[in-house]
Amino acid sequence: MATVAAYIDGFNLYYGMKNKYGRKHLWLDVVELVRQLRPKDQVGVVRYFSAIVKNEPAAAQNQLDYIEAMKARNGPLLDVHLGRFKDRTIRNCHRCGQPYMCKCGRLYRSYEEKETDVALGAMMVADAALEVADTTLLVSADTDLVPALVAVRRVKPSQRIYLAMPPGSGGAARHRASVGDLGFFSINEPALRNAQMPALVADRGTGLSYRRPVKWA
Repeated sequence: MATVAAYIDGFNLYYGMKNKYGRKHLWLDVVELVRQLRPKDQVGVVRYFSAIVKNEPAAAQNQLDYIEAMKARNGPLLDVHLGRFKDRTIRNCHRCGQPYMCKCGRLYRSYEEKETDVALGAMMVADAALEVADTTLLVSADTDLVPALVAVRRVKPSQRIYLAMPPGSGGAARHRASVGDLGFFSINEPALRNAQMPALVADRGTGLSYRRPVKWA
């Protein structure tokens, strides 16, 4: 039986699921998802990369509860890496060069996710070099991760590489052209449905429990 190390681009997967299916599959156990996607492989590790949203306390708490629920269910099989969000002002007006402002005089602001792509790519290459698993499974449609996949192939030419495209993502043409022998498939709804956690997840180690957010039901 082959072993698989999976790398989950948390926000790429989240937005794919939300845009395609709304919130009904967000209480997702990513380790179980990998089992659904690679039923004949043994899961060695699933590395989950994301960042906690800023200035939205309720949404941030939902994220934290979700991550803790997954950790409680999966123990050392799940390895969580959290990046950060950096404030940025929406681009300046292309005519006058001034920042966009609302009627009350405040600048339009947004947030940029930092560090997660770099961390994911670096870990994927390191694991291939250390022979953590026979198979690399990347769950993301982000073409910024193509160089990391190319590096995995160079570090270990025999490594099996698969790309699992989140719902609603386009094809994997650039990934395949750059990496070469790359298996890919789209994540379908039955796989998401079969990988849902119970509405209430108890952590036996801490005695805490985590409930699926009402909006995610």
